[in-house]
Amino acid sequence: MAPVEGPEVEFDPTLLALTVEEAARRLSVGRTTMYALIREGAVQTVPIGRLRRVPVKAISAYLDAHMQSRPKSAAA
Repeated sequence: MAPVEGPEVEFDPTLLALTVEEAARRLSVGRTTMYALIREGAVQTVPIGRLRRVPVKAISAYLDAHMQSRPKSAAA
């Protein structure tokens, strides 16, 4: 039998808010890590009805904050 592969996940640039799983995929981290980032307040979420979504802007803000806090190396 041939191995069963999951459905191909495509990137939709029109989405403004993502599920936790989609946000984790965009950051290339696991689902558990993404939930930890949310719980710590490092990544903001918004309620939409009974659901919780991660705005794409929150992912960008998280990355920007961590890029700025990175110490510059002495070698230039």
